[in-house]
Amino acid sequence: MKLNEIKDNEGARKDRMRVGRGIGSGKGKTAARGQKGQKSRSGVAIKGFEGGQMPLHMRLPKRGFNNPFGKDFAEVNIGMVQKFIDAKKLDAKKDITEEVLREAGLVRGGKDGVKLLGKGEISAKAKFVVTGATKGAIAAVEKAGGSVEVTAPAPKADAE
Repeated sequence: MKLNEIKDNEGARKDRMRVGRGIGSGKGKTAARGQKGQKSRSGVAIKGFEGGQMPLHMRLPKRGFNNPFGKDFAEVNIGMVQKFIDAKKLDAKKDITEEVLREAGLVRGGKDGVKLLGKGEISAKAKFVVTGATKGAIAAVEKAGGSVEVTAPAPKADAE
């Protein structure tokens, strides 16, 4: 088999029917839309409309809420930091800041900064300067001989 010999099976693709092109075509006049009514007109999209019955998406209960005061952190586990240090993508001798973590490709997003989580093991003695850290992460870093400095998140610039 060659790439230039590949083709669909017979009947796998069907040509598009051109409707509304005169009575001789067999699909003229109403163009296979039946007679009258909203669905025979152009520009109709009745997605989720159930003929006046209360639609399913409105019958189901709402769940959850969006916390207006919730913080959006980019999260990084100490195990991944150790992996990057072992791979020489991070230097444990220098401070590990949010900018350093972003440049190394370890964190993405997080409008309110970076939070250090305690999953995994860390053996390198490193100083972290991050916006947030869990108790477990701080304990693991200090056990390895390092330190964690938690800075306050940058205040949001609201237009008021």
